[in-house]
Amino acid sequence: MKVYTEVLGNMNTNPEWKEKLANVEIDYIPLDQWTAQKSRFLGKGVSGVEYPVALKRHTQIVDGDVIDFDPETNKAVVLKIELNPVLVIDLDALAQKDHETIIRRSVELGHAIGNQHWPAVVKGTKVYVPLTVDKKVMMSVMETHHLEGITFDFQTGLDIIPYLAPHEIRRLFGGASHESHAHSEPHHHGHTHIHFDENGIAHEHTH
Repeated sequence: MKVYTEVLGNMNTNPEWKEKLANVEIDYIPLDQWTAQKSRFLGKGVSGVEYPVALKRHTQIVDGDVIDFDPETNKAVVLKIELNPVLVIDLDALAQKDHETIIRRSVELGHAIGNQHWPAVVKGTKVYVPLTVDKKVMMSVMETHHLEGITFDFQTGLDIIPYLAPHEIRRLFGGASHESHAHSEPHHHGHTHIHFDENGIAHEHTH
């Protein structure tokens, strides 16, 4: 069985490949956000055919990557990635406030996120939180705390990825569906502490 070891191109971001595959029979391999973070996996196309994929370590695959193309048979195999939306919390307006307000609001936000066991990635003045429960639940938590100077909204995972480093992508999408400890309803218990490592990633500890 053939093993697919490289990405030939991308039909979404490369006009040349988009044109090349315009009239080609494409077998799409649907990948969830967990599998999409791996470099080795057994993909199954919509045709039912299985494709052993073994890319170089740390390869970050993206939606539309082409792993096989045969001009003689006019067929191609393309990865189709479905990523969950991401809650984007914007602190830009807060950054203009006095230091005391910034600290107080940041701690309040950290408590709100940590108390729900939501993973988060901080980039500049934005905090990215993966969708781990129903959107309405996440919005309810944010609205309940009513943090002045902080705005938030959901954006698609594919829109967020270009702004993130590989380790940040793995944190947001790699374990959201497998490792989340989130509950279906907001809850409050224990004491939660948030700290940020050298990469700007938030870590929470509850006791």
